[in-house]
Amino acid sequence: MKAMSAREAKHHFGQLIDDARADAVVVEKHGRPVVVVLAVEEYERLTGRTVSPSNKTNKDEQ
Repeated sequence: MKAMSAREAKHHFGQLIDDARADAVVVEKHGRPVVVVLAVEEYERLTGRTVSPSNKTNKDEQ
């Protein structure tokens, strides 16, 4: 499992997503783990819940 700082995660968000699709990534703040980012497929497998698209358009996100 890979780990990165919150600062790295913020500045390299695309890389965080790519890494998390392959294996869970721990995001640390002040050297302490605070969240784990993982692929949707892994989340669904672990929880038994299905994640649906948000159906937002780009206009909704502005």
